[in-house]
Amino acid sequence: MQRSLSLVGIIVVMFAAVGSAAELTWKVGAAKKVITPDEPIAMAGYASRESPAEGKLTELWAKALVIQDGEGHRCVVLTLDLVGIDRRLTEAVCDSLKAKHGLSRDQIVICTSHTHTGPVVGREPVSVLYDTLPKKQHQAVEAWVATLHPKIVAVTEEAIGKLAPSQLAWGSGTSTFAVNRRENVPESKVPQARVDGTLRGPVDHDVPVLAAHNAEGKLTAVLFGYACHATVLSLNLWSGDYPGFAQMELEENHPDCVALFFAGCGADQNPLPRRTVELARHYGKRLATAVDSVLLTSQMHPVSGTLRTTFAELDLPFGTLPQRDEIERNSKSSNKYEVARAKLLLEQLDAGKPLAPTHPYPISVWSIGDEIQFVSLGGEVVVDYALRLKAELEGRQTWVASYANDVMAYIPSRRVLAEGGYEGGGAMVYFGLPAPWSPTIENDIVNEVHRRVEVLGTSK
Repeated sequence: MQRSLSLVGIIVVMFAAVGSAAELTWKVGAAKKVITPDEPIAMAGYASRESPAEGKLTELWAKALVIQDGEGHRCVVLTLDLVGIDRRLTEAVCDSLKAKHGLSRDQIVICTSHTHTGPVVGREPVSVLYDTLPKKQHQAVEAWVATLHPKIVAVTEEAIGKLAPSQLAWGSGTSTFAVNRRENVPESKVPQARVDGTLRGPVDHDVPVLAAHNAEGKLTAVLFGYACHATVLSLNLWSGDYPGFAQMELEENHPDCVALFFAGCGADQNPLPRRTVELARHYGKRLATAVDSVLLTSQMHPVSGTLRTTFAELDLPFGTLPQRDEIERNSKSSNKYEVARAKLLLEQLDAGKPLAPTHPYPISVWSIGDEIQFVSLGGEVVVDYALRLKAELEGRQTWVASYANDVMAYIPSRRVLAEGGYEGGGAMVYFGLPAPWSPTIENDIVNEVHRRVEVLGTSK
């Protein structure tokens, strides 16, 4: 009796089809390491949480993907199951990787999944939330953070050690569970609106996929993204939320493959409905299915050419800064987070340091072969940026990651900033920043991305 092709068999067949168009001109290595805290430390993501983690639903992971072109140039994508990472820790990791492996800043991108069931990562990136924690939690958090840096460096070293001749291929799928959370309220009406076809607001349902196959045609790594908050779960258990379940599903479907997730511009996007473990698993499976639909069909295309990388920090301006008397009034607010921010700002002023008019904002642009522009933006970026950049950087595949390198605040578009609300400026208090962003924010960021593309010489 003739047997049907297995999943692995199908992948080998597909690799042969793609491989006929390109040789093994790349080297790829991937690795992963558990970073789940052993102690019940404070959790990140929700200001309403008042108790630390009570256990574990899934492991949390640090993963590394190292890509090297035929000329020996490398890049490293690090993905972390965390709500965010701050500039200080990113710079420390990059300094270590430069000292040990000669990697320059432009060759490294650190992406976070923005899971809201992960640990607090020190005083940054949400300083006010950290400052309002019970003092006994500070020591526990800092002890865990001290273990994170060496684990990130170690997983990168392991991935470098696994570099092997590979073929890279790209594709793009679709998943539709993300909903614009600003335009569709209350949440309870979303299921019926979905059925009726009346959901409102911009979304980005693309699922970019980058796959590496070794000389035997075996899938060894897959990098994929989606623009949606990882906020299905709010329980007090460690979890990677839907991105974690998606990665677990892909790694189960493809043994010995490392699956890595990057969060797109989903700051104003929620997985709706939500709130249950069953839904987190469901969305994870749907996202994994979207990736597999690309891997297992003729949608995969070989990546040819070389790797080019560039990085810049933009001085991103705030709007009008508060005067001292305004800050002092806020220090007497009934809102404990407003009080905590005021305390931080007053301490800075009392130390003789004026409020900074700008924040260093990280922007990375990579050319992965002749086909892909991989843009990485700091902060919690709203969907307008991805839609605009994809429209303006036409002629190549443009993938936009946010929550990368420094999650310092929400990054609204000019439209969202003008509309106001949580993403438009209300959330700044939790990050301890002095004021909403300047109305120039969107053009400042987009114009710098264009400059980075010009530096690489990849515009068409």
